[in-house]
Amino acid sequence: MVTRGNNSLLTVPSGPMQISRLSWQDLAEENASSIHFSLIVPTYNESGNIEKMIQLLSGILDQYLNNKYELIIVDDDSKDLTWKIAQALMPEYPCLRVMRRQSEKGLSTAVVRGWQAARGDVLGVIDGDLQHPPEVLLELLSKIDQGADLAVASRHVEGGGVSDWSVFRRIISRGAQMLGLIILPKVLSRVSDPMSGYFLVRRSAIAEKNLNPLGYKILIEVLGRGNIEEIAEAGYTFSEREEGESKLTWKQYQEYILHLLRLRVSTGRLGRVKRKLNFPIERFIRFVLVGLSGLVIDMGILWLLHGLFGFGLTRSAILAGEIAIINNFLWNDLWTFGDIARKQRQSSKVVKRFLKFNIICLMGLILKVLILNIFFNALHLNAYLANFLAIVLVTFWNFWINLKLSWRVTETKKTY
Repeated sequence: MVTRGNNSLLTVPSGPMQISRLSWQDLAEENASSIHFSLIVPTYNESGNIEKMIQLLSGILDQYLNNKYELIIVDDDSKDLTWKIAQALMPEYPCLRVMRRQSEKGLSTAVVRGWQAARGDVLGVIDGDLQHPPEVLLELLSKIDQGADLAVASRHVEGGGVSDWSVFRRIISRGAQMLGLIILPKVLSRVSDPMSGYFLVRRSAIAEKNLNPLGYKILIEVLGRGNIEEIAEAGYTFSEREEGESKLTWKQYQEYILHLLRLRVSTGRLGRVKRKLNFPIERFIRFVLVGLSGLVIDMGILWLLHGLFGFGLTRSAILAGEIAIINNFLWNDLWTFGDIARKQRQSSKVVKRFLKFNIICLMGLILKVLILNIFFNALHLNAYLANFLAIVLVTFWNFWINLKLSWRVTETKKTY
């Protein structure tokens, strides 16, 4: 049985999102070995649901596991003090533990941080809004005990379904699943409901894996990076909320797509190239996509100024090129190198990055012309092929130079 001397909150793990084979508290707590199952409940503003959720889960798990489990609430510093309500319930529920995250946000990362603090051989996750029926836990646990590495609660097998979803919501859900099957067919096809946020997994199947989740769909990360052999599913009906508001927005759909692409890159051939060459392929792909948007803007502005309004070709081309450069800089600063840029938000540093970006783009243009002439005049390649190859080479050059010069973090020591 889990015991404690006070109602202290769990320390939030930091650093890489890697789950150890033995949890980081095993050596410190003698009773850790008695924990079979650790269930994570990620929460944000669930004050209206949390007490009932804890009561239902504890009642079910007490009967099945005889206190050989832990229920971990991982709260993202809710404004409605969900974490504080859960913390006050700890004396009443001895298997309850609470973590309050203040520097990180996001459902998937909350689940992983909870797993890092967990002590069970089996790890699980369930939503904290009562939309996942707690009683299905027993069936999932049974499937794990029978040998499954992963047990998923699914809406798309016998006994599963959704309650009062609109046609639009059903189309969006199925569309997201179809998109996932196109991008990651070998991963998402292994389960009937890859969008599920209700599942159990053996610690050994994901231990020491470098997890890198994004958004809400943690199951995709587990399937993509874990050593999952045997999978079992149990049907459940997704219920409507009783309290609180849904947190599903278009941002989550965008993060879902980015998560799929990230997994596709890191787990495929590009990922192997990346590991061998130590080349930031994901960042490079973003840089290329931004460059394509700049190309569209450049051509559009050129047509508008020269073709529609009759301005001179040279002036139109210069203005169109500069507008495209501004577009590329803004998107690269926000997205491609956003993690670096956020550490240097001072206006002077933004201006400095912009000026460097402009100079590098100008140098890239000169370099492109030189390479084009070598391919066309010296190697006698087709003009269009020569131009294409020059663009490819200069794109790599622009990316690498910008990474090293325009977007870099320089630590400055203060003297007193």
